[in-house]
Amino acid sequence: MSSVLYDTPGPRAKQRNVLYTIVFLIALGVVAWWVLAALADKNQLAAEKWTPFVSDSRVWTTYLLPGLTETLKAAALAILIALPLGALLGIGRLSDHRWVRVPVGAVVEFFRAIPVLLLMMFASALYANYSSVSSDFRPLYAVVTGLVLYNASVIAEVVRAGVLSLPRGQGDAAEALGMRKGQTMMYVLLPQAVTVMLPALVSQLVVIVKDTALGGALLGFGELLSQNRQITANYGANTIATFTVIALIYIGVNAILTNLAARLEKRLRQGKKSPKVTLPAQAGAPEAATKTVSGA
Repeated sequence: MSSVLYDTPGPRAKQRNVLYTIVFLIALGVVAWWVLAALADKNQLAAEKWTPFVSDSRVWTTYLLPGLTETLKAAALAILIALPLGALLGIGRLSDHRWVRVPVGAVVEFFRAIPVLLLMMFASALYANYSSVSSDFRPLYAVVTGLVLYNASVIAEVVRAGVLSLPRGQGDAAEALGMRKGQTMMYVLLPQAVTVMLPALVSQLVVIVKDTALGGALLGFGELLSQNRQITANYGANTIATFTVIALIYIGVNAILTNLAARLEKRLRQGKKSPKVTLPAQAGAPEAATKTVSGA
């Protein structure tokens, strides 16, 4: 079935697609074989390098699970703060008042232009020199602060783009009904823009989860990835195995997050579908005169 964006492939196109798929799978198999052969030559596939993750539960209870807990804690705090803050900044960028729009835009562009690791390091230095935050909690505070400042600025741009993508008639209709600018934004534009923004927001939430690893690299935050040093130090030179297990954990967490967001998006789209009402034909009218109208 053809559409505006897609033409149904013909017989030759289908043959080419099958050929491309076979070639790709062969190339993928060759690359996988080469990687496994290289790992085997370096003795990285030896059983003793992988058995600690199966036979010794202390690897999980002492290192991996506590690291995962810290990762999820920092990510959850950053998400809970960055989402509403980003929404407020995005709305501020859409303000009709120049004295609101310009400063908010400057803040968004400033923090969006600075690498998140640099923001974490600045936050750590500020907490160390100008606050009474304990050294035990300072890495967590610094990581969350850097993630919030950067991702709130990115989310603000996502919100602004989502609202601007809506048809102009939505806002005009709300104004014609006598709704104020704030009411139009809150009750008309934002609810419709959520579905448009959701894929970009989910991508940003996944970025937040992964960026917690930056705090472990330089700030001593005990997140998941930083646990590889303790594991390799206590269980031998199994660096590849450790990184592989940690990567699989990250993939699992982000897959769960993406799946939940996909279900939410599906429910939102289904909720916006207007129910159809069938109007029965009047007495004496032909059956073909029965009309089906949209509840919208």
